Amino acid sequence: MSEDTMTANAVELATELTIAWLANPNTRASGEDVPAFLRTMHDAVTNLSSSTAPSAPEEPAAEYTPAVSVRKSLASKDHLISLIDGKPYKTLRRHLAGHGLTPDDYRQRYGLKPDYPMVAESYSEARRDMAKKIGLGRKPGARRGEAAPAAEPATGGRGRRKAAQAEG
Repeated sequence: MSEDTMTANAVELATELTIAWLANPNTRASGEDVPAFLRTMHDAVTNLSSSTAPSAPEEPAAEYTPAVSVRKSLASKDHLISLIDGKPYKTLRRHLAGHGLTPDDYRQRYGLKPDYPMVAESYSEARRDMAKKIGLGRKPGARRGEAAPAAEPATGGRGRRKAAQAEG
């Protein structure tokens, strides 16, 4: 693209952006603000369209040294030891969020396998037992040791209340 064409496109685009800015009902600008805004938009568009714009240098990935070994972090059933600070936790999710990490980021940072746990084994078992005790995971109406209830007779498309009214 020639430089004249790029300059013309930059002027057109800056003008369109300025018109859109002025068309916004929330914009309160005086006549003196418009040329300054137009100049700012033109500079921004020119910087974006120039091919010689300096690109942001890529930062090398920081090397993270784990506080403990992976084996030691999984040694106890009662807690996991964080590779970030070496402290024990029943669950790592909140700890990781405090450091701005997701479980996937944490696993990637320390080269862990995708199945590395985020919850201590004993904590997970306790939660599983509690869920079973209160009935989570069972189908509605099903009780332990019972077969599924027999299907109710067909009502010809009517609900229970309408079927009862029709009989009574």
